[in-house]
Amino acid sequence: MITKSQATLAVAIPNLSLTDALLALQIEDFIRHAQRQMEPIDRRVLQGEKIPHAEKVFSLFEPHTEWINKGKAGVPVELGLKVCVLESRQGYILHHRVMENEADNQIALEMIREAKKKYPSLSACSFDKGFHSPENQLRLAELLDQVILPKKGRCNKQEQERENSPEFRTGRKQHSAVESGINALEVHGLDKCLDHGLEGFKRYIALAVVARNIQKMGCEIIQEKRMKQAREKEKQRRQA
Repeated sequence: MITKSQATLAVAIPNLSLTDALLALQIEDFIRHAQRQMEPIDRRVLQGEKIPHAEKVFSLFEPHTEWINKGKAGVPVELGLKVCVLESRQGYILHHRVMENEADNQIALEMIREAKKKYPSLSACSFDKGFHSPENQLRLAELLDQVILPKKGRCNKQEQERENSPEFRTGRKQHSAVESGINALEVHGLDKCLDHGLEGFKRYIALAVVARNIQKMGCEIIQEKRMKQAREKEKQRRQA
């Protein structure tokens, strides 16, 4: 099948129009994908070998797609790319990063460094447990005045005292608000990416972040106007 397709294209391409030639290039790309899949299929089906996720292709149309272990009941696994979001206490997204074959604990320092370039006054941040590593605990403390980063696994006495401190517990309570920010991103464009390719995905993420921040700003402006109108009505009522 592959050999016949290659032979047909070789004969047809010189006589194709520009539009058809572009379609032929796409077909050639799918042929290369098919050739690439032959080797892991042979290893898995004929030799019984377990193929590591890093060597698998999960989408022919979006080759950057990754296998994501969610670890949640009902949705243990998803296909796509992870996106890390840094949100302010006011609900604005300060920084984001599309994670390409990266774990949470590998990007914690870089996220804070990049955010502090834009917002030098950033002095505290709360993280999920997935961002924990002994090195991150030490290095983040050099960048921030307050690091809310719970440890994975069992804590020693010193770590328990740190995580039970009023400042740490307060920071953890505020951390849950980021879930509403993630949901808002999905509502404002990230429920489904309609662009193609890795660069298209990154562009779509960036536009969704801008849309979310504009929507957040608009809500605050509307709320401020409503409060002002309420104050004016109350003033008029008292004068009457």
